[in-house]
Amino acid sequence: MKIGIDGRAAKWYRGTGIGTYTYELINSISKIDSENEYLIFMPDTSLNDLSNKKNIKFRNINVNIKNNFWDEVNIPNILENDEIELYHVPQNGVGLPENKKCPFVITLHDIIPYKMPETVSERYLKIFNDEIPKIVSMCDGIITVSNFSKEDIANTFNFPKDKIYVTYLSAEKIYKPLNKILSKKIIASKYGIDDDFILYVGGFSPRKNISGLITAFSKLKLSSNNSLKLVIAGRKGLSYENYLSLTEKLDISSKVIFPGFIDVMDMPYLYNSAKLLVYPSFYEGFGLPPLEAMSCGTPVIVSNVTSLPEIFSKSSIMVDPYDENALCSAIHECIENKVLKNTLIDKGFSLCKKLTWQNTAISTINSYKNILKTLS
Repeated sequence: MKIGIDGRAAKWYRGTGIGTYTYELINSISKIDSENEYLIFMPDTSLNDLSNKKNIKFRNINVNIKNNFWDEVNIPNILENDEIELYHVPQNGVGLPENKKCPFVITLHDIIPYKMPETVSERYLKIFNDEIPKIVSMCDGIITVSNFSKEDIANTFNFPKDKIYVTYLSAEKIYKPLNKILSKKIIASKYGIDDDFILYVGGFSPRKNISGLITAFSKLKLSSNNSLKLVIAGRKGLSYENYLSLTEKLDISSKVIFPGFIDVMDMPYLYNSAKLLVYPSFYEGFGLPPLEAMSCGTPVIVSNVTSLPEIFSKSSIMVDPYDENALCSAIHECIENKVLKNTLIDKGFSLCKKLTWQNTAISTINSYKNILKTLS
């Protein structure tokens, strides 16, 4: 097979779910596949060290990101006639050429803009509304990250289920158990977080239910650790002021820390320092932060809705995200019950052994083969 992959998200959007996915997919394919030929479209040569194999080539795209990732990546790469047999765009198909010179496959991670339009940016919503239906209609196959998302996509676009392929995600190798004392010292030094804390990692969209987490935390009454903090990590979005005001209204502003964006290389220290990760999202196509936390040996609480039960039901505490009292009780139980905590850590490690980027790459390559087979 001759496969083209739009790799721009791996450079421009690293540190996000889509950027991580694109980077790790290319990286893993380069390690396991010496049979097929790959042409990777990149904005520069910075990822060329992923492979020195003869069957993987990089084509530099001389476009510099200036304003918004979705604006820039929406400019299609130029495909020459007959140079590839299948073209894969990982970032929800955005940037797929209108001129179809070969079969197309996209990775459509989720359809959140359709389900919860009020929780995404106006620019991203406009792209989804204006372009995704047209993009889907041009696809010969779709890759997605959970069976839940597969059902969503099939039902929303009336797309054949037998042309939708599920490839689960994984945590990057940097996420692993580290020395807890050293990790806490690094986090204290760089981000000023000195006390024990429970952690949220992710976007600031209302879809993530940060308000519910803050409210649940305000109800928490512990017998052993009254200095426990709540750390809400991530780039401060438009909703930040609302969350800050909520902490003041609930009189817990001194207990809730917003450190802002955490460097990717510091994230393993943050996960290793946390007592637990709480991920109370209303809607997810997959959910990488819980898997990253589990890889670091940190227990996890997640929502019991959308894709999350499919992935995490056997390795986490699952809670109704609309029930703040239940969320508070789950946090309390996980902090106070050491047996439960250790059980969750063990189950998290077991899940992480099953979900690897190598398996993601193998499933993706098989998807390419199946798509081309159905067209032959």
